[in-house]
Amino acid sequence: MDGMMFVGGQWRKSGGGESFQVKNPASGAVVGSVAKGTREDARSAIDSAREAFRKWSETPPIERSRALLKVAEMVRASVGPLAKSLVLEQGKPLGEAKSEIGSFANTFEYYAGLVGRERGAQTPLSTGEGYFIVTKRPIGVVGAILPWNFPVSLMGWKVAPGLAAGNTFVVKPASTTPLTDLMAAELLAKSGLPAGAVNVVTGPGGVVGQELLDNPGVGKIAFTGETDTGKKIMEGSAKHIKRLTLELGGSDPMIVCDDADLGLAVEGATWGRFRNCGQSCTSVKRLFLFESISEEFTKRLAEKVRSIRVGDGLQSGTHMGPMHTAEQRSKVEDMVEDAEARGAEPLVGGGRPGGPDLARGNFYSPTLLGGVDYDSRIATEECFGPALPVFEVKDLDEALERANDTPYGLGSSVWTSDLERAYSAAERIEAGTTWVNSPPISRAEVPFGGFKQSGFGRELGVEGLDYYYETKSIQVLEYEKGKKWGFPI
Repeated sequence: MDGMMFVGGQWRKSGGGESFQVKNPASGAVVGSVAKGTREDARSAIDSAREAFRKWSETPPIERSRALLKVAEMVRASVGPLAKSLVLEQGKPLGEAKSEIGSFANTFEYYAGLVGRERGAQTPLSTGEGYFIVTKRPIGVVGAILPWNFPVSLMGWKVAPGLAAGNTFVVKPASTTPLTDLMAAELLAKSGLPAGAVNVVTGPGGVVGQELLDNPGVGKIAFTGETDTGKKIMEGSAKHIKRLTLELGGSDPMIVCDDADLGLAVEGATWGRFRNCGQSCTSVKRLFLFESISEEFTKRLAEKVRSIRVGDGLQSGTHMGPMHTAEQRSKVEDMVEDAEARGAEPLVGGGRPGGPDLARGNFYSPTLLGGVDYDSRIATEECFGPALPVFEVKDLDEALERANDTPYGLGSSVWTSDLERAYSAAERIEAGTTWVNSPPISRAEVPFGGFKQSGFGRELGVEGLDYYYETKSIQVLEYEKGKKWGFPI
């Protein structure tokens, strides 16, 4: 599939004849190439998806369900090559890559179980003249624009519910992580879906993504990525009033109360911040510790972070791989330097790891920062990498005030043995999800999305399925011959 994209159920070269390389962030080595799609390629994919929609939207629910289950089965059978491909292009450790492939399959299985299970209603009109029916119908062609941090699982989050509802797709993967999404698309095509139900067009966002926004044949955009890009998508979709689901940035707080199980909370903070090298929308990005447990917790956490082994994701024993790009690493370095200039102290890490094996890749040491000023960039902006600022707070009220002092509102967590305190905190935190005594783990059955500038709409859960439907109302009046409606003629 080198130099190709996937359109209409077939591998295809770019209409412009160009391709681009995909590189391993751990070494800089080229691991593949894909087609550099043009606007004409994107239009062709949209046309293919529109043609497939006519058939797929009329496919009986039981057949749609079987196709989604077949996708999950085929993906699970191919977890080895899919996961290896993901490590090579994205950088995460192999275990995390296998987990991401499993998440993709789980999502398809979950939505396969919801196909055809929707319940409608027939309700009498308040005037007694008849009744109304509320029905759901698919939107049509969906443009799915994917990020590079979880390119496979987030493809599943969009495509599985959309297909379950009867829609078809044009997928635009991140240019640095298209390979595994293309492999997944080929499996989708073999599962019983009509040709063109899921197309993957690779290429620049300003070209392929722009066509998805501009083309009236696309009814919805589902996007995961930076908040600034989400704002541009909102603007670009206004011309045709496209339906939108936007999952954007976050600056997720983790609050550890004085009655928390410190051992579990340390594990949760470590996993929550340093999984995928800290490159997750719901990574723990600000850690708030009650004063009475701050010293002990920080000591334990520092020991845990020092034990993280950094390396190539395919090497046995690697806990954390490289950052995805050199540019992303530079952003984190700038944030850490800004915090240090304002008085912060690196408790662990604070720079690039040594050693010849790591020199070629985009590696950065897992980092803890103490004494961080609240005006530092790492406290006020989204830090998308393995650096965690630690703050002391007097009590829960101060923790919640600090936690909510951000334009974002995606995820959050609170650690306490008092369920009343946990519920109160969860109610007051301005975020789409609050995990209680748990690191940020997303599950197919639980709706996911953000408050404030972290986006709108929901993915996963029954709510995620609803965002791939239009709601239609049908009013039925009892027939009465000769009845007039008050018009004076």
